[in-house]
Amino acid sequence: MDMIVELLVATLMVLITVGVHAMGLLTLGRIVAASDARAGGAIRLNPLSRRGAWLTISLVLGLFFLHGVEIWLYALLFHLLGAVPDLREAVYFSTISYGSIGYGDASITPDWKLLGAIEGVNGAILLGWSIAFFVTVMGRLLPPAQRSHDSFD
Repeated sequence: MDMIVELLVATLMVLITVGVHAMGLLTLGRIVAASDARAGGAIRLNPLSRRGAWLTISLVLGLFFLHGVEIWLYALLFHLLGAVPDLREAVYFSTISYGSIGYGDASITPDWKLLGAIEGVNGAILLGWSIAFFVTVMGRLLPPAQRSHDSFD
């Protein structure tokens, strides 16, 4: 396998997953903004309130779904390329590669090992981006000193 082809495929996947991630975070941000608009503007939430808990759970599930889509895109590519024995192995390999770098590459064909490594770097960046987004949105929760003075929604 020509390394240039492998790098081109990897570059295409990075562009696709970054685009998917950007659109996913934009959508989650718009959902939060729409919720704020319905409440009459951005408000600080108590993390123990129903709205605070709902915001946290919704964001975590939304981010989990978004990363799942990106993992499955890589898994489908590995499967279509014949780089792994079957779809189950492709999803497993993709999940492990996406979430960490340094997975034992015994289950992927040598021709596509570099693609698996690049998925790891791509996943680390996208996970970091999600953490930054999550922390920014969760910054709306009240600091501990103010919690005791506010009522729960």
